[in-house]
Amino acid sequence: MIKIRDFTFRYREGDRPVVSGINLDIPDGAFVGITGAAGSGKSTLTYALNGIIPHCYPGDFYGSVVVDGLDTCEVALTDVSRLVGSVCQDVDSQFVTSVVEDEILYGLENFGVPRGQIEDRVAQALADMGISEVRDRVISSLSGGQKQKVAIASVLALNPRVLVLDEPTAELDPLSSRTVFDLLARYAREHGATVVVVEQKIALLSQYADMLVIVDEGKIRFADAPAQVLEHSDELKAIGVNCPRSTTLMNRLRAEGLYAGAPVRNVREAREALKEVLA
Repeated sequence: MIKIRDFTFRYREGDRPVVSGINLDIPDGAFVGITGAAGSGKSTLTYALNGIIPHCYPGDFYGSVVVDGLDTCEVALTDVSRLVGSVCQDVDSQFVTSVVEDEILYGLENFGVPRGQIEDRVAQALADMGISEVRDRVISSLSGGQKQKVAIASVLALNPRVLVLDEPTAELDPLSSRTVFDLLARYAREHGATVVVVEQKIALLSQYADMLVIVDEGKIRFADAPAQVLEHSDELKAIGVNCPRSTTLMNRLRAEGLYAGAPVRNVREAREALKEVLA
């Protein structure tokens, strides 16, 4: 679905590239988590996926970013937007209307969706996000979690092949964060969509992602299944990515020759692994 080759980008006002020599393949239907320290280039990478770079942010662009066969540099931003749905970190800045239903209708009308399809798409998007009851609510009256779901629903209504989200749970509590990820994972399964999520919470990403991508100083440090990436907890900590403490514990036991199993992602898995160690 996504092929990135030798992608390097320097913003016009910058003195050096923010990302450099990025190569990455993302399969169709994959759930991909991207993380890294602040300023590592994560958001710039997503801007390349949804066409914001180079169409909105000028600068020096090298290499290629191809999404479903479309080179994002060679087609119009509108063409990319029909394929890639995006949700930014500050969802309030993304809203263009004041009522939930109108927010979802806005994109459908702008993309010329046939009138006969609009009602079903609005209802389905709200149902997919579990917020059908807020359809007539004023957006400013919603909670942070509800706003996040409205922003996602407005994108899902367009039936994108790829969904790109930049820190969708940054302002949410752990329960609301898991709820959002559950809904994204279900949508991906049911619709065959490719989901790319930038998120600081590596523990959360490792529970849902098929692939974890670690960005460090504008380059990809790791890109593999979560278990394989979490094996490198000491290296991740050194570049500003903190793994779950349960993961770090079991990795240290492995280094001491006391544990030979797979890396763990949470307390439950660590508890089961420790039963083997102490048996």
